[in-house]
Amino acid sequence: MSEKESAPGALALIEALVNTLDIETGADGLDAADGWAAFGLTERDVPEARELREALRTACLAHAGHRPPGDAAPLLDRLLAGAPLRVTVDAAGAAALRPATEPAGLTARVAAAIAGAAADGTWARLKACEAEGCRWVYYDRSPAGRRRWCSMSVCGARAKMRTYRAKRG
Repeated sequence: MSEKESAPGALALIEALVNTLDIETGADGLDAADGWAAFGLTERDVPEARELREALRTACLAHAGHRPPGDAAPLLDRLLAGAPLRVTVDAAGAAALRPATEPAGLTARVAAAIAGAAADGTWARLKACEAEGCRWVYYDRSPAGRRRWCSMSVCGARAKMRTYRAKRG
């Protein structure tokens, strides 16, 4: 639903994964072989990927100021705990966390993406739309980092219209 370009760097993986579920229509991109293959998954990996997807959505909602239920953060922490990562140092001396195995599993790639984004200060800008019927994940590029909706022309306009009607009615 987003009207903006995708998230930068490795955060694009997380954005794409979370947005495989269209909450408004119920369409799930992980239902089809080409959907899960896009993330290097097999059909057997799909249930865990769905659990990871929803735990990530909860984290993105928290970035947007919506407090998750009490057990939401530990779920993402538990899912990422098994991600095999290693520290790498390049020729210029820059260090990074990378998946320890090749091909890297989805959880390890997500964990490395979160670690890198946390280090460069972009992780908190990956947010979920405030609209309950949407919850699309987007990267907040606004100067103050206070964007609330994935699309001002759709979700934002709907919310503003509801507020306007509530005041008039």
